[in-house]
Amino acid sequence: MLMRTETNVDAAQINDEMLGIEPLTLMLPSELQKETYEVKLTNETNDYYAFIIETHCQQYHARPDQGIASPQSNCSIQITIQAQSTTKDDFIVKSTIVDKDLRAEHITQYMSKKDPNEVDEVPLVVVICNPDTAEALSKDHRRNFHPPQSFSSDHPTNMRYLSRPSDRAMDLATGAMGSLLHKLGELLKECNLEESVKKDIESFSEELMKMQLVLRKLPNVHLNDQDYYLVKRWANNVREMSYDIEDFVDGFLVHSEPTADAGGFRELTHRVFKAHPQISDKIEAIKKQVQDEIQKRKEYNVDNVVANAPAEITDTIVPCMSWVPSFKHHKDLVGIEEQRNELIKRFSDDGDGDGDGDVDVQLKIFSIYGYGGLGKTTLVREVYDKLKVDQFHLRAFVYVGQSPDKKEVIRNILKELIGNNFNAENLNEEQLITKLQRLLENKRYFIVIDDIWDWNIIESVFLGNSCGSRVVITTRVYSVAIACCKNKENVYEMKTLNEQDSRALFVRRIYGTEEEACNDVPEEILTGILKKCGGLPLAIVSIASLLRAKDPWKRSTWDYVRKSLVAMFEGNNPTLKEMEKILDLSYRHLPHHLKTCLLSVGMYREDHEIEKNELLRQWIAEGFVISTTRGLDAEDVAEEYFKELINMSMIQPEKIDYNNEVLSCRVHDIVLDLIRSKAAQENFCLVIDGSKDVRQPPEKVRRVSIHCHRGMDYRALAAAAATSGSLEHVRSVLFWGGRYIFYSFLMLKYVRVLHLEDGGWTSNLDLSSISGLFLLRYLKIACFFFANVKLPSRFEDLQQLETIDVQDASNIPQGILSLPRLSHLNVGICAVLPEGIGRLKSLRTLGCFNLATQSVENIKCLGELTNLRDLTICWRESSDPVDAGMRMEALRSSVGSLSGSLRSLIIGPRCSIQLPVHGWSSAHSLPARNLRKLDLSGCNFDRCPRWIAELRDLYSLRIRVEEVADGVSIVAQLPSLAYLYLECHGGKEEVAVFSGFRALKHLDLDCKNLSLTFHAGAMPRLEKLEIWFRYHISFVTGYFLPRGIEHLPARTLRQICLKVVDTVEQHKSLVRRIFDLAFQPYHPCANITIYFHERIYY
Repeated sequence: MLMRTETNVDAAQINDEMLGIEPLTLMLPSELQKETYEVKLTNETNDYYAFIIETHCQQYHARPDQGIASPQSNCSIQITIQAQSTTKDDFIVKSTIVDKDLRAEHITQYMSKKDPNEVDEVPLVVVICNPDTAEALSKDHRRNFHPPQSFSSDHPTNMRYLSRPSDRAMDLATGAMGSLLHKLGELLKECNLEESVKKDIESFSEELMKMQLVLRKLPNVHLNDQDYYLVKRWANNVREMSYDIEDFVDGFLVHSEPTADAGGFRELTHRVFKAHPQISDKIEAIKKQVQDEIQKRKEYNVDNVVANAPAEITDTIVPCMSWVPSFKHHKDLVGIEEQRNELIKRFSDDGDGDGDGDVDVQLKIFSIYGYGGLGKTTLVREVYDKLKVDQFHLRAFVYVGQSPDKKEVIRNILKELIGNNFNAENLNEEQLITKLQRLLENKRYFIVIDDIWDWNIIESVFLGNSCGSRVVITTRVYSVAIACCKNKENVYEMKTLNEQDSRALFVRRIYGTEEEACNDVPEEILTGILKKCGGLPLAIVSIASLLRAKDPWKRSTWDYVRKSLVAMFEGNNPTLKEMEKILDLSYRHLPHHLKTCLLSVGMYREDHEIEKNELLRQWIAEGFVISTTRGLDAEDVAEEYFKELINMSMIQPEKIDYNNEVLSCRVHDIVLDLIRSKAAQENFCLVIDGSKDVRQPPEKVRRVSIHCHRGMDYRALAAAAATSGSLEHVRSVLFWGGRYIFYSFLMLKYVRVLHLEDGGWTSNLDLSSISGLFLLRYLKIACFFFANVKLPSRFEDLQQLETIDVQDASNIPQGILSLPRLSHLNVGICAVLPEGIGRLKSLRTLGCFNLATQSVENIKCLGELTNLRDLTICWRESSDPVDAGMRMEALRSSVGSLSGSLRSLIIGPRCSIQLPVHGWSSAHSLPARNLRKLDLSGCNFDRCPRWIAELRDLYSLRIRVEEVADGVSIVAQLPSLAYLYLECHGGKEEVAVFSGFRALKHLDLDCKNLSLTFHAGAMPRLEKLEIWFRYHISFVTGYFLPRGIEHLPARTLRQICLKVVDTVEQHKSLVRRIFDLAFQPYHPCANITIYFHERIYY
């Protein structure tokens, strides 16, 4: 039996520009053995459509399962169903418009990287039932609905009012409409509502769906001024309405007081709606509000305006172009070498470079001046990295920005010089300055202060000495550049790139190499675009990234970009305002989902380093990202979005590991200005900066970021926050400081994201009241100076929590084990986790798990966390060897049970003792075959375990052994290993031969009694080499030197760091000469640093 069933969704509203599918439902008798059915795909448009048919059921097959439908054509798909009982599963038919030149074998790759909003996903439902009831079912059957599981971003989407699952995500164009329609579909299905209430919800849900379709089209049409004002006002009202209605639905959850064993959305909604008999009145009010917007839509003639308006731009980003990381390696930088070398010469003049501090050279302060986008930070960072570490006793690189706090700046300098363990908890500003000046006294130091706007902030901080110290500042303000130097000769004005360097940077950014180029692009178009960029690196990279994303192989793409630039401004040297227009061009071409994610970045402080995982988890908590039907969960999708923003040069990578994965990012201050301007226009978020006046606030604030500064009146700022529009419906709260206003936000019932960073309080922080934030999904407290953080005793009430990152809480409540969606749990080294950790089945990240404070049984429970990807282990209490051995053996057993999921295992940096690993060395003790990152530096191995050779995906390894023995040969053949740290603390003299290591990029050897030999062809990709030596009489003869230095790859090796311990002052010159003679001839382009280990105690 094969039947087509209709849905309650008007097909004309959805399928006018989609691939037709008939039938949408297959009704199959339960006793079938094996049958084949036909599904027809119809393309009635003038476009080419690629399609893919997917199913997770191994007993269903579709032939063909992918292809391209030409304009005005039909395609038949043969569906084969094997014998089934009463189970059912779906097919997903995915389709999208493609160029006619796309080859069939490239469809999967093309569609997997396509913007989800441009891929239509329609379920082809399979229903297996008793033959006698099949006919009856077919008359009333609608699209398949998955069972509700609250509002998790990873559970299947209710398709009742959505044309495709991706429409469920919240975005800038449609507001909360997608998630709202999903929830309304769930309410109708699950709640015991009166029939009249159901009809009202169905009625306005249909209208909301139609409004969503119009909202999605709006950004892609060009409106005249009069139409723009009216249509824009209507769109803003509808988006705000979607938030309000969703708050109404979620509000019932807030007031429902769920129990710890509540089963999610189904139980909550049944209880909630029975407890609120006045729901019919509220539903009636919503219906009236929707009707008002329908009337305005007619009055403003929205449908006709949108239908007849010319197309503005498309937001398509070409997926087939691979991700190109922003230029972090100096070989990728263009036009910088000459300026870098000039500055290094200036900074090094009058000093002998030995770092001894015995030359009569006074402190010199230099400034690098130029307007935004010229590359000041990139240049000074290159200089900072290039200057040899051993030339200076102390070095620091600190970002400042437009709204600095003096105490904060000084504290950051001290943290850079001393390390993150520096505690400024009880120090005031004057005490911090005194501590810094004492630290710098009689030391040769090199300090960079980046992006400073007021020299008075640090004018009195640096006292002169006669050690050849250097301070470098970057600024956009010429008066600041002059004031800090007191000598115009020390002011360096940034230059724009010349024509040759501009072209090189432009072509590299588009194609990845200067050798590749689009031959179809006339020279005058390329030259015209470059002239408009005026030699500004930021402008060049922005336009190149746009071309790359829009498909640089098409002549039409180049024509469009050139015409856009010509229309923006006259002349070839863009001003700051014109520079912002160039960036705006890139912003306008972002898809809706990327715009939404980008605007959320504007909530962070200027020049703030943003951790990638933190940002991605906030996106998911806010509903900007959801899982897809192509096998990607929400975190995978968020990762793709993050890479696309980097690819478009809207955010800049900061930390990149040796697996080429970006770990953190920054936002250029000009881009940040653009982001905040757009966010204000769209009422996306409100940023309250304690150093600036709050702009005229909107009536309702959905997201708020508060930046407090020390010395400011927090109570006044609290009053400003309270009067800055209605904060009742705030969904995300980000704080930097501000104890007086923080607590007031703990009572806002709609908060999903709560992030407090660097509060600077010395008293306890009581978070007990957050147990009332039933919608809270993301919680991070990162202040480092609290005596203690008190968590709510009824943690089980926070059923939506996905991320908990609280470093200063010592006792974690038992209720945390009742959080079904908790995916990421990061606690401090002193935290005691409750017994039964294995109940957290959704957990992916766990750190820091202190073995010393956990029972052996709880350690064994780790093996039940079958979704765990990242596990960090620490040990922070003394213990007898027998007890430590029992715990480590329990850990080994648990890790072995996580073989299918675990990707990162860290047992190292936070261990106060060397943990015994007697049972870990045997061949059958392989902990997890899929590990990609392994840190065992906190363990005490006799030798390198042989099972490490089986970790084929491992790219990072840190290990500490008593004896090197055959450890080098064990790890040499690992095909993915990019980073190796090997420490040997035994006293035995040994020999090691390095060959293989085909993927290794960074080698760090702390084996002071090891004689090294590098074979020809070894480590062909090596970029950084670090070797520790101990001073020995063999230094005089050079016998200690590695053999085969000439075999190290000169093409890639750029950094060589040689460290000597247990030496004395008079040996330094001799050691330097020996190292230089050994390494310099074979590696003239490498930055060779010789470091003499001298511990400084504070």
